[in-house]
Amino acid sequence: MIRELPLGVYVPGDSFLHRAHPSLKFVLLVAFILWVTIWPTLPWQSMAALTLIMALYAFARIPVGVAWRQLVPLLPFLAFLSAFIWWQNGLTAALTTGIGLTATIAAANLLTLTTTVEALLDALDQSLQPLARLGVPVELISLTIALTIRLIPLMLATANDVLDARRARGAGFSFAAFGVPLVIRAVRRARQIGEALMARGAVD
Repeated sequence: MIRELPLGVYVPGDSFLHRAHPSLKFVLLVAFILWVTIWPTLPWQSMAALTLIMALYAFARIPVGVAWRQLVPLLPFLAFLSAFIWWQNGLTAALTTGIGLTATIAAANLLTLTTTVEALLDALDQSLQPLARLGVPVELISLTIALTIRLIPLMLATANDVLDARRARGAGFSFAAFGVPLVIRAVRRARQIGEALMARGAVD
């Protein structure tokens, strides 16, 4: 059972990564992703990028268990994609792409592990402010992203509650029996949030 998801965990600290401005970290993350996407053509090059990120985890003093739990939900997808690339383009391409994707995901996780959600949202709002003069609904965009981020842990908790309830009744796993109550609870929560926003005039 998954208890943690990316964007749901922050590790307090006083490292240079923790102190860096969220906007700077986001720009560096985008640059790193572009670099890993364009540069590596051999597995050792992707491994060098992954090693760099691992070193940053060590500098930020992120516990190994926390870092692993943030990455493990995506490992089946990475394994499937690497196997497909191996089938299509060979082992070298599969290793290069698989390790490179692991490095980029680990880098994105490092951003959220060293930055609070509030700081990320404040930086996003500040970055979008110049677009407000062009008529872009900056506040609505920020609100949408904030709600999306904050609903991730709630959806995880709902999924775990459904699984716990089935386990308590001694029932086996079924996609229909799991998905139906999950969707019903998600729709109910979305309706409640929508009504609350309408009552506050947030959708005017």
